[in-house]
Amino acid sequence: MSKRRVVALGATKYIGDEYLSSFKEKFNFSVLEAYDREQTKKLLPEDIKKNGPIDAFIIRMGTPPYEPFDQDLLGALMPDCKIITSASAGYNEFAVDWMTSEGITFCNTVDAVAEATADMAFFLVLAVLRNTSQAERSARAGTWRSLPALIPAKDPSGLTLGIIGMGAIGKYLAKKAVVFNMKIKYFNRHRLPEEIEQQYLATYCESLEALLSTSDVVSVNCPLNANTTDLLGKKQFAEMKHGSYLVNTARGAIIDEPALKEALDSGKIARAGLDVLCDEPNVDEWFLKHDNVIIQPHLGGLTDVAFHRAEKECFENIRAFFEKRKANSPVNVV
Repeated sequence: MSKRRVVALGATKYIGDEYLSSFKEKFNFSVLEAYDREQTKKLLPEDIKKNGPIDAFIIRMGTPPYEPFDQDLLGALMPDCKIITSASAGYNEFAVDWMTSEGITFCNTVDAVAEATADMAFFLVLAVLRNTSQAERSARAGTWRSLPALIPAKDPSGLTLGIIGMGAIGKYLAKKAVVFNMKIKYFNRHRLPEEIEQQYLATYCESLEALLSTSDVVSVNCPLNANTTDLLGKKQFAEMKHGSYLVNTARGAIIDEPALKEALDSGKIARAGLDVLCDEPNVDEWFLKHDNVIIQPHLGGLTDVAFHRAEKECFENIRAFFEKRKANSPVNVV
């Protein structure tokens, strides 16, 4: 039997030659040298015409030049492609419903970027508590620590961290925060088993309101979907403790940005640490200009180790799909 044809959209840079050599023993693997949407729309049909149908398609990290991943971009894969794997954890930029209608299994990465994103989340927790951006600006300006907002800083020890979304990223975050003597509360679609709660020293909140009203720091770690768009708005910010802190490493659209600006201006939220915003990279300049906002340019999962893990998860999903007839992390049911 001929080998299944697997194509990666752009060169895989982190998986390593040894792994690729092993993978190629059972699969016909190649790279489509396309690095933006227009190149892909042109070269993908040409590649299929020249080399034959594609059974599995890999989408690496760095998706913005291609987005969205819809029928217009990937229609040439039909009707032979059986599985599309993404190196990203989030998948709001993928037309999953269309893929399902075409009988394609779509997979994201579950654990690859989780710890790196949790690292960013806790970095921002410490940054908002210690007011690090303003402290650095003060030091560089020669005013050292004369700004009144710098002393005393807030100590994480004994504070309650409220985690919205206790998936892989939320669990890694909880594990790190406990080391800093923080108390952990979480709100999730489904309550975790008691033994998992004990493992992470996490207390379940029956409602989002219950979490917001009792947390000193709130971290957003849930996926973006129809149910979580504008999950945090004016009503939810009103429920938070006055002077509390907010961190978002998930997706910008989970937060209603005009409502967040009001909460920051009023002092309801003392500081926000944001690795994600709406309309990246053309974000609302208001957030770039305010001292009570600490900004990162969506770097959460973008580390060398995370890239390696993400690419490996893509390949392993394909291997499992064809060898065991079930992918490791399918998003949809076909």
